[in-house]
Parts: sequence; C-alpha cells; structure tokens
Amino acid sequence: MGQTQSLPPASQAGSPLQLCLNNVFASSSGDVAYPQSVFYQLANVKAYNQHIPVVPAAVTRPTTSQEISKIVQCAVASNVKVQARSGGHSYGNYGLGGEDNAVVVDMVNFQKFSMDKSNWQATVGAGTLLADVTTRMHDAGGRAIAHGTCPQVGIGGHATIGGLGPISRQWGSALDHILEVEIVLANGTITRASATQNPEILFAVKGAAASFGVVTEFVFLTRPEPTNVIRYSYTLEFGKKANMANTFATWQSIVADPNLDRKLATEVVLFELGMIISGTYFGTKAEYDALNFEKRLAQNATVSVNTLDNWLGAVGNWAETEALKLVGGVSGSFYSKSLTFRPDTLIPMKGIQDFFNYLDNTDKGTLIWFAIFDVEGGAVNDVPQNATAYAHRDALFYLQTYAVGLGSLSSKTIDFVTGMSKKITDSMPGVDFGAYAGYVDPQLTNGQQQYWGTNLPRLQQIKAAIDPKDVFHNPQSVRPVA
Repeated sequence: MGQTQSLPPASQAGSPLQLCLNNVFASSSGDVAYPQSVFYQLANVKAYNQHIPVVPAAVTRPTTSQEISKIVQCAVASNVKVQARSGGHSYGNYGLGGEDNAVVVDMVNFQKFSMDKSNWQATVGAGTLLADVTTRMHDAGGRAIAHGTCPQVGIGGHATIGGLGPISRQWGSALDHILEVEIVLANGTITRASATQNPEILFAVKGAAASFGVVTEFVFLTRPEPTNVIRYSYTLEFGKKANMANTFATWQSIVADPNLDRKLATEVVLFELGMIISGTYFGTKAEYDALNFEKRLAQNATVSVNTLDNWLGAVGNWAETEALKLVGGVSGSFYSKSLTFRPDTLIPMKGIQDFFNYLDNTDKGTLIWFAIFDVEGGAVNDVPQNATAYAHRDALFYLQTYAVGLGSLSSKTIDFVTGMSKKITDSMPGVDFGAYAGYVDPQLTNGQQQYWGTNLPRLQQIKAAIDPKDVFHNPQSVRPVA
C-alpha cells in the first residue's frame, strides 16, 4: 500500500472525493486521512480483527453533525460507501466498512454528555466508550443503563446492535433504553427520531443502525444504580472437558426455569484450562444464598463469592473478566461465531456430550479459544419482537465461540470454531438458529436473515425509503428491497 496507482480511483491523491473532503475539513478542528499518508497508517486505521484486512478510501474525524452531513454528500457524489465507527470493535471490521474503499466516520469527537435531572434522561455522544458512559452517568447522580462488560466498546455501535449485559435480565438491553437519537441520513439530512418523530427510523436504529445512517447522539432513559451486587464464580480447572458436560447440563436446566430470579446473571466460559461458571447477582448476599445456585451444580470446584460495594465496582469487575476473554481493547487475528437458544431449543444431552468431547479431541491450532454461554431472557424478552429491529426477543441464552490465531489465523483454527457450532446444530436437526449481530460472522451465508429474522422485511422497506442507493453499507448490512 502507499502506491497511488494501486488504489481505487476515489482513494487516489487529488480525486474528487479527496478534494471534497479536504474542503469539508479546511476550517475544522476535525481531520481526514487517506491511504497515502503516514498518519493514516499509524493512527487512523485500526483493524480490530487483523485477519480481515480493510483499506478505507478515507478516515474522517468530524466534530459536528453538519460535517458528517457534508462527508456523506462527498461520498455519495463519488459513489463510495459510508460506515460509522465508535469504539472500533467490530469482529468483521465493519466500522472500517468491512471491505475496501469506504469512507469511515470516526465518532471519537462526539463526547457530549448531559443529564436532565428533572426526568433523569441522559444525552450521550455516539463516540463515548462504555467505561465513560458508566462514569459520567454515575457522577451525574448515580444513574445507569444496561450495557455490556467491555469498557473499550463504543456506545454508538453497542447500543444500536443490542447492547446485552449482566443487568439486562432486569432492565432490558442498552437499545431498550434509547428514547431518541440524532441521525445523519443518506441524503445528508440531520434529523431526530423518537417514538413520535420518525418512529420507523428509531425502529431501525434499535438493532440495525449501521445500515441506515450515522447516529450522532442518544437520549437514554436512565435508572438508579443497583445498591447490592454479588459477584460469584465456580471454577473447574484442568481435566477432560467431557467430565464437565453434566455440570453444564445442570446449568442449562437452571437457566431454563421460567421463574429464574431476574437478579441473577450467569455465564459459562470454556477455555483451554477448564470451565468457569460466573456472574453477578443484583441483590443481597442472603438473597443470593437462598438461590442455592452453586450447590445445585456439580462438586469439586473452586467457589468464590464476593460482595461489591457499588455499581462502579461491579462494572470494573466485569472488565477484569472481559480481559480473560481477550475481546477487550486488544486486536488480533481471530474468528467468532454465535448461536441463539430459546426455551424450546435447549441443547439435548447428546449434543452437550458431543460438544464437550469435541473440545477434548480436536486439534485447535491455538491455545487461545473460548466458548461462552451467556444467559439472557428476562426483561429483554418482555419487549415484543416487532417493537425494535433487534430480533432475538425469544433468546434464552447465546453461545459465542471464539479463537485467536497465534500470529496468523490458520484454517485449522477456523475449522475448529466452525466445528464447535456444528457439533451442537447437528444434534438439533430442523432448528432455526439465529445469530447475534454484535458477534459478526462474515462466513454466514445469510447473515441478514440470521441477525434480524422476522424483522428483516420491514428493515428492507425502511432502507428502500431512506437509503435506496445503499450508501450505508457493509458486507452484511440490510439491503433495500427491490
């Protein structure tokens, strides 16, 4: 790279796109960089998944919504696609366009924050990282929203895909807290969307925003921070994974109880050294003890239960756990898949045994791999399927399988990740599995259908109405209906 003649026309020095973008930033405190510049190489292009190389036509860092409007118009005039990036943690590098020659709108400068204490609604810039969302809401009155556990993820992408986290069983997902957004559309219009103003746009934003525009700010409903938080872990280390299958089966039966206490968040993490069942209980130690959770699981495990002082302590503890998964702020070459399970599609015992035996007997090509089962349900399931673009309102838990290449990512490792899902799906013929759009899987044959399910036709109609030329595009974005 760096050879102008090898770049697409829009990316070449002096192209109409570059001249247009240079004009946008001529008197701005923002900036723009192109493939020819050293700054572009060193600072502006940060592929989170290094297995998928992407070369954008330009990376922009605007400071105002008006600049984003002009950027979009420049891209349209040059027939170039546009994608926004907040935290930059897309598994398919979709924040960089997901494929070469897109214009990236980096939202790093959109850090607005305010709290209206008359109604406890927070206005948050789309470039804000989750760690900063947590701190700013706490400092503004001990408030919070549901969100995930990785502090480096940006709210702009997180809250418009789903935004699932430990307290989602009580509060719903991050996107369920969105009351209103400001968004830049494909024709350059800057508009607001809420339940009463452009409700179809708000529907699309709540689960599929990357296909419809650039969200610049959110208005969130906030809630009082939980006052009692218990963090627990139940660890089985070393030994054969097959010996842990019964413990997992017991966990699945526990979380399948329709009366499971919504204060309980729980996940199973399988990795090279063993299995950890851990999570958070948003209540008192006495309430947690009354669940008898650990004693219902198999014995011979190391059990740890800690009472945390406050919400900030709980979120900080989640961040430490996230480091174990290696899906925090560190980029690398990796591959990930996901499956969605409903109360009526629990994994049969044969599927569980096949899965755990597979973990024992397969050459993985790496030591850094995970299979993570995250319970959902609760308040997330209370919202009707057609209320938001997020489609998996019936999900009980997700499986995310994930492996990091040692240097580069080998086909052996990709096959191992694919095989983890296949061992389960083969034991459940005829089941329609969905996938979570936050765990981008570029190898899905019909990602749109698996991400958005029954909501896809409506999204395609909205796309045709507000972005008929597919300006906001990545390899698996919603396409306009013909």
